[in-house]
Amino acid sequence: MTSPSPLSRPHGGTPARIVPPPASPPVLPVVPRRGRSASIWLIAVVVVVLLAVAGYFLAALGAAASIAGMVLALIPLAGVLFAVRLIDRWEPEPRSLVILAVAWGAVVAVAIALGVDLLLTLVLGRADTPAAEAFGSVVQAPLVEEFAKGLGVFLIFATARRAFDGPVDGVVYGALVGAGFAFTENIQYFAVSLIEGGATQATVTFFLRGVLSPFAHVMFTAVTGFALGLAARRGLRPGQALGLWVAGMAGAAVLHALWNGSAAFFDFFALYATLQVPLFVLFVLGVLALRREEARLTRARLGEYAAVGWFTAQEVDMLATPAGRRAGIAWARSLPGDRARTMKTFIAEATALAAARQRALSGRDAAAAQDEHVLLQRSVAARAALFAR
Repeated sequence: MTSPSPLSRPHGGTPARIVPPPASPPVLPVVPRRGRSASIWLIAVVVVVLLAVAGYFLAALGAAASIAGMVLALIPLAGVLFAVRLIDRWEPEPRSLVILAVAWGAVVAVAIALGVDLLLTLVLGRADTPAAEAFGSVVQAPLVEEFAKGLGVFLIFATARRAFDGPVDGVVYGALVGAGFAFTENIQYFAVSLIEGGATQATVTFFLRGVLSPFAHVMFTAVTGFALGLAARRGLRPGQALGLWVAGMAGAAVLHALWNGSAAFFDFFALYATLQVPLFVLFVLGVLALRREEARLTRARLGEYAAVGWFTAQEVDMLATPAGRRAGIAWARSLPGDRARTMKTFIAEATALAAARQRALSGRDAAAAQDEHVLLQRSVAARAALFAR
């Protein structure tokens, strides 16, 4: 090594090797997908059953009526999914599980209900008496359909427990399964109305099911999801959660029977105004209360990190309140280059960090501590990117 002058001559030691700067930012660790994505086996079941259900609808209703019914059924489904998305905004569920939940309700739960109905018809014969029809509507349908839908929620709880953190998650999964079931059921009702009474009868049916009661099945199955969410929050394993699961399905079946009974035995519109609307209002208030509890837990868990210096108290306030998040995103949008997307990433990573710590505290997830480590790194990286010059 040469030097420009004797005064700058280096010593005899060996300096550290200077390496070129990285061509891209360092790769952040990735949270493992195991336990937080849809099971390939459940997806395979849905696909196989879908072929059978599609064949049944085409044979029973015809292609034209089935397609028309599906188009009409997409309208209330879109509204319901938008509402569920609002519930799920605090800590969004994995996309694969959202799709699985809707597909289970729309395909497998419907197939189970149709299969039980066919089996009972083969064993007992077709029941055409008013008493038999009332039994089918008020007893058979609530029990069978809520079991079929509740089974889907339970399987998500059992196979994707790292994405099933508490009551809000349970309500979301239950609502999605119920939305899927209502979608396929609406296809049948709308198609039959078109075949039997044309556009006039289909319009009446659409008003009753698509306008007055798009959230009926959503509310029923959300009760089952809420019960399993309590099991998740308590750290119960699938076997330990069976009691709460059955209790949730029983509650869902009671609400379902009450709904069907209002049409079979009472003045539907009178009972709709005096009972069903108040129940829906209570459902909305309950969801808001659950969301508030999720925010409280997020604040508590992130506050533990703030206590040792990972976040500031002001950052915790921003991350753990809806108003703080809105203000934070608006502030990030004003930064050079519009860093709103980076702020959203910071919020998402920090919220997932709080959820992972809550799972670790419950003791139900042996890998939660590892998730905490990964998510803390990702949160810190997002925070650094947000404040980078």
